[in-house]
Formats: sequence, structure tokens, C-alpha cells
Amino acid sequence: MGKAYFALTFLVLLSIGNNSVQAQIKGYPPITATKNGTINPFSPDPIINYTWANPKATDGLESYQLHPVNYTVSDSRSFNTDDFKKNEVIVVNGEGYIRFDFGQTNAGWVEFDSPDLTGKVEMSISEYNQTPNYPSNYPTKTLTPKKLGNTYRLELNPDLYEGVRFAWIHVRSFSKSWRITGVRVVCQTRPVNYNGSFSCSDTTLTRIWYTGAYTVKLNLLKDYLGAILMNRGDRFSWTGDAHPSQAASMVAFGNYDFVKKNIDYTSTQSNGIRSYALYWVLSLIDYYKYTGDTATLKKYIDNASAKLDDAYKVYGTNPNLEFFGWDERLGSGFEHPNLPEPQNAYKMVSIRAWKEFSEVMNVYGRKDLRDKYLSYATEKISDLKKNAAWYQDFGLHAGADAVSTGFLNSNEKKAIYEKSFTDKVNRISYSPFNQYFVIQAFALMNKYDDALSSIRDLWGGQIKYGGTTFFEDYRPSWNAVVSKNGPVPNNQCGFTSLCHPWGAGATKWLSEEVLGIKPTSPGFSTFDILPHLGRTLTNVSGKTPTPRGVISASFDVSTGLSNVSIPVGTLGRIGIPKVEKTIMSIKINGVLAWNGRSRALQTFDGASEDAQFVYFTGVKPGNYQIVTTYKGKSPRYSELAEVYPAKFIGIDSITSGNWGKVYGKDGYVLCNYNGDGKDKKSLPSYVTGVNYYKVKGNSLPLNVVWRTNTNDSRALSPDAANSFPRTAACLFAMDADQIGYTFTSTIDIKGTKDFKVSLYFVDWDNKGRKIAVEMFDAASSKLIAPVKIVENCLGGAYLTYSYNKSVKFRINMVRGDNAVLSGVFFDPN
Repeated sequence: MGKAYFALTFLVLLSIGNNSVQAQIKGYPPITATKNGTINPFSPDPIINYTWANPKATDGLESYQLHPVNYTVSDSRSFNTDDFKKNEVIVVNGEGYIRFDFGQTNAGWVEFDSPDLTGKVEMSISEYNQTPNYPSNYPTKTLTPKKLGNTYRLELNPDLYEGVRFAWIHVRSFSKSWRITGVRVVCQTRPVNYNGSFSCSDTTLTRIWYTGAYTVKLNLLKDYLGAILMNRGDRFSWTGDAHPSQAASMVAFGNYDFVKKNIDYTSTQSNGIRSYALYWVLSLIDYYKYTGDTATLKKYIDNASAKLDDAYKVYGTNPNLEFFGWDERLGSGFEHPNLPEPQNAYKMVSIRAWKEFSEVMNVYGRKDLRDKYLSYATEKISDLKKNAAWYQDFGLHAGADAVSTGFLNSNEKKAIYEKSFTDKVNRISYSPFNQYFVIQAFALMNKYDDALSSIRDLWGGQIKYGGTTFFEDYRPSWNAVVSKNGPVPNNQCGFTSLCHPWGAGATKWLSEEVLGIKPTSPGFSTFDILPHLGRTLTNVSGKTPTPRGVISASFDVSTGLSNVSIPVGTLGRIGIPKVEKTIMSIKINGVLAWNGRSRALQTFDGASEDAQFVYFTGVKPGNYQIVTTYKGKSPRYSELAEVYPAKFIGIDSITSGNWGKVYGKDGYVLCNYNGDGKDKKSLPSYVTGVNYYKVKGNSLPLNVVWRTNTNDSRALSPDAANSFPRTAACLFAMDADQIGYTFTSTIDIKGTKDFKVSLYFVDWDNKGRKIAVEMFDAASSKLIAPVKIVENCLGGAYLTYSYNKSVKFRINMVRGDNAVLSGVFFDPN
């Protein structure tokens, strides 16, 4: 009889100030915050309504407890849960498991209470709704809990905490009934307050802002901004990763002292990644703009200069970049780090960093460094522009970084936009980290509707999946093949993290570009409020913390009502958005301030207009109610359609190894059929080669022959006659380094030729494999088909596509020991 599954949902319970042993270990005392207001429905943070009196960077971690929001049992006969909702009591009557959902990803450890446990019990945690099944050479997420009196705690590392959304109690053996009397996750947190806020007419964007903030908050560790990764070896602050993380932290929390601490922590560690050294410089610039902290800037001038000088030294030499991002177009992480696209992107980031540091040095008063780094930037961009088509080979990432230099004219930006930013699929970078720079470029090209569309696709898609934090990488097409909160593909980044603070850049972007609040001089002594609502938003409101106090603003272009609050010690420029309407008049605090021309008021210096805004400059501290009278309507935004050049034809789980007369009419490759990595193949005339690549050691994937001389029909036949006996064989990827769990197969085609290609997968040794397949154009590395997952290939399964050019497939592990490939077949289209 199969297992039956039963679930119950109930309200989350929060325990604050618990003085028990559970909350008083490893330096995590109960939180000292006080409850203030109600939970924000758009935030996944269960303690967003708790406030600390005076949080500081020197504070230690504190703790709070959460109880499950729902649970599922494997068999109701083994678990009597009648009394759980009221008293948290579960009576265990047999073997099986209970899965608890704590409602959102948390940074903590899991424990349960039992006064009378008997038999063998294990516990597991996961970010998704199945237990992790990482290979045995990686730290397990399933262990026998440590007994502490009547408490049983899952201790997976010396610091205890991990990223926890789901937890399991596995009853492995049973002798007599016993009771579970309490289950909880003990969460760690740094004292930090939400001094910033964001809301708009699109609740998805509002959720994105708060989800990004919560992602950063979970990763504010004791001494630095790091990661609560589930199964990774890089639990420390990566210099480049910290750039969007710190940016989001400043607009959400205003915890400048902690950001300063992390800048110091990362100042001498670029982890061998040249681009990360430049992102550190951009982080220093960001921090200075937001805080006006001249002492910290002065402290790091020499450090920043050394990084910038190094970039100048290697500019144009095609340096070893090591890493520029996980995106296929950037070299797939550490696989192909020196492709033209990342090399071009690095040049653009260098020019941007030189230019922006020059501007900061001008304000600081170091005219020598202002001139030096401006000369670096102008020299290199001038050299490039001697060729009118200097940017024609730039893809999405290099194009975005080029726009962000601030040196492009309107024709150059238009060409880059049309080339790389109008493809709804491929204007999305694989990693939210890299997409942060893409949406910055969208804003600089005044393409806010397109930027918001891409944000909804990338960051909104993660929320639709069920995410409560943002991921290390993500493709929107995952949602069609991955169940809600289900296991996601593990790819060239290794085991995908579902709580990665580098993905929080959208939070800062929404505050700066949609709400529109950003400094124009260090420490917000002057600032802009220029909201960009585009054609899809009707209102926006929020707050940005500054060293001089909170700046708050709200704009509603449907009612014309706006409110702005400016703290003492600042002067602002406020833009009243036209949103492609005509502004007839503007009243400030009941007094006419604009009716086509400026009306003198003591609260501001002057007013002007352009196509986007009516600007009020030199706006003095105070509270302003603004009433705008509009005429006309904003045009509708035409959302682009997703277009995939290749066609996915389908999955065949019937044919098994009997490919003859069904597949391979033009040719075939039987992977490793002859052993030692040697394929048995007959290629069509239009195919010049089928090649494989595995990242570890820049080598071929591994290979295995499972069985020779077999009559098992799952094994591929040796010929189109479906003959026996057969060989069961495959290529696979597996390594001590987790990024070695993926491999690619590239099919080289002569020119263009319509053809069908089918990939054969078989889970011969019954490892419960699920395999994700990505399809790219081999020349451009653009994604040309939605990601597909082979859910079950125990009996063999074919995935079939049609295309007309050279193609690259990436084979990724989702579940099981590894990903495998056993055959490639070609047919006329």
C-alpha cells in the first residue's frame, strides 16, 4: 500500500524572550526588540514589526523562535496529530516522517521536544520541500539529533544555523508509542530596523522590495555580511557579492556602521576575481554617497587607487578574469572566464569605476586623483570610439556595463538597447547579481517599463515559485517545470542557494528609480526625488533613511496627490512625474506653485520642466502636500512576448532503448558505448561534431558503462535495427568541487539546417535522478528553449527539440547522484 499524505495549516507562532536553554546557546540571547505595530503583509520577515532601541554594528546575534505554519505526515496511521494545533503534541505510532513548513526561509536550527522518545530518529532541513540528497562527499542535512534533556536538536555545523524553510522528523525504527511535545526553529538575527520602506500599485514589486531586504537581513552575520548557504563552502563575505547586498541594506535599514564594517572586512579580499575588486570600489563610492563619511573614504583612497591602477594596467590584455557571473554568456562561471563578452564587460566596469571615483575625488578635494582617473576613463573610451562600431559585438552584460559608464551618446544607447534589451527571454541574466547592472542600464536608457517587466520576470518569478528570499540564480522558465517550492536545478554554480544576498539589488533600484530618492551630494545634503512610474504604475510611496533623517515621499498619478517630507540639513529637487500626461497646475501646501511656469514660493528656489517632470529645485526642509492637476491619459505598455527560437517538441518515455525507426534517421551518437569515453556514432552530413565539456579541470565529463551484453530494453540498441545484446552506458559529471556536477554537449552544424535533435536519458541504476536540460545557441550562448526537466527516466526518456544552427545543451542535476546522458539522435525536421 502506498504512503498517504496528510497536511494541516495553522497560524505561525512566535516566541520572543524565551530564557530556556534552546535560546541561550552559542551567543544567541533572546531578541531585545519590542513589538511595534503589525506585520507588513508584503514582507516575509516574521519579526518586521519588532524594533530595536539603538542597533549597532557591534551588537551580537540574538534569537527568536518560530513554530510551523503547517505540516505533512507520510502516513496518518503513524502520527496522531489531533492535539498538535492546540498543544503541539504529536503521538508517534509507527515509522515514517513529518515534514514541517516554517513559512519562509530562516537563519536558524531546528529542534523538537519529547519526554519519552524511543526508537531511532533522524532530522533534516531544506530550503525546498524535499530533503536534500547531496552526494556523500558533502555535508549532510540529515543527522541523528543531539539529545539535550528532553530536547533533540539538529546540529549540522559549529554555528548551528543554516537556511531553513522545511524540516523533517524521520522515525527510522519504532517499538512503542511516544510523543512530540514541541517543534521549533530557533532563528538568529542581527539587531536591525526597517528604517526604509517601499510600496506601489503593483504588489509584486512591493513584495520584491521587502523580499530583497529580508534576504539581506538573514545574511547579516555577527561580524560581516555573508551567507547562510545550505551546502556550500563559501560562507563568508565575497567582495563582489557584497556590492548589491550592501546597497540594499542601506536603503532598507540605513545600517551604515555595519556596511562600513563589511567594507573594511572585504577591503583586502577580492578572492582572485578582478571584477570583484572593482565592485568593491563601487561599494565604497555608494557608501560615501549615502553617508558622507569622509574619514572612511580617506582611509581607503590608497586601497581603491591600487585596485583602479591594476585595472588600468591589465586593460586590453585579456586578463584572467576567473569569474564574471554564472550566466552562459559570461563563460558559465568558472568554465570559460575569458570569453569576449566578460572581457568587454570588464573594460566597461573599469571605465565606470575610474569615472565615478574621479567624481568622488573631485568632491573630496583630491584634484590630482580626479584628473588621473578621469584621464584613464576618457583615454580608453576615446580609443574605443575611434571605431564607430566599437560596441557591435557587445552582448547584454557588456552592453549594460557600457551604458553605465555614462559616456554613451543616444545613438549608441539606442543600438545597444535594440540589440540586447528587447528580447524578453535573453534580457534576463541567469543571476540576480548580474541583472542588477542590467536594470541600472535600463534606467540610464530611460526604459523603465522594460526594466520593471524584467524585474517582474526575474525577481517576481522567484516569488511565484514560492521563494521568500532571492536565489543565487534563476530562470523564469523554471516555474513551468518545478513544483511550488520544489527542488530546483543545480547547475554551473553548483548546488543552487535559495537565499543569496547578492540577489537583493532590486531593492535599492526600486528605492532609487521608482520611488526616486537618491543622493546628489555625499550624505544626502542634497538629493533628488524623481519617481519613475512608467506606464504600468499609478502610485508609489516609501522612505529612505539618511544620516540627516528619513526622507519620505508618495506620488499618486491617478489622483494627483503627493506628499514629501524633507529632514533638516538637506535640500531637495522634487520631480512631479508627467507619466506622458499634461500637467495643468501644481499646488504645494495649498498654494499655486506651477501652471505652466513657476510661481515664486519661499519653500523652493525655482521650477522648470522637461518631457518627464516638472522640477522644483532647492526645496527646503519640511512637510509638503502636493496636488497636481493632470490632463490626458498615460499610454498602455505593450508587454513583449517570450520568443524562443528553438522548439521543444516533447518528452518520450515509451520508446526506451529501441530508438531504431523512431529516432536517428539522419544519424546518432551513443555516448560512451565503446567505453573509456568513446562514442559509437554515425553523424549526419550537416553535423561536423558533437563535443562535451565539464568544468572541473577543463575536461571531458566522466563516463561509465553500467552493463554490457544486456537484453534490458532500456539500454540503447547498437543500431537502427533495435538489436540485442546491448550496452548501457552514459556520460556524467561529478566531482569533489560542486561546480563539477554539470556538463555540456555542443553540436556543431554546417551553416544553417533545419533538424531535430533528441537526447536520451536513463536512470539505469535507479538513483532517483531528475535532470534539467538547458538549450543554447552555440554561437551567442543565448537561451533558445525553455528549461525542461526529465522527472523520471528509470525506463528511459527522450527530449526532442528542433533548431537550425549549432546548439549547446547543458545537462544539470536536480535530484539523484548526478546528471547523465546516454544518446543524441538526429532527424529531419
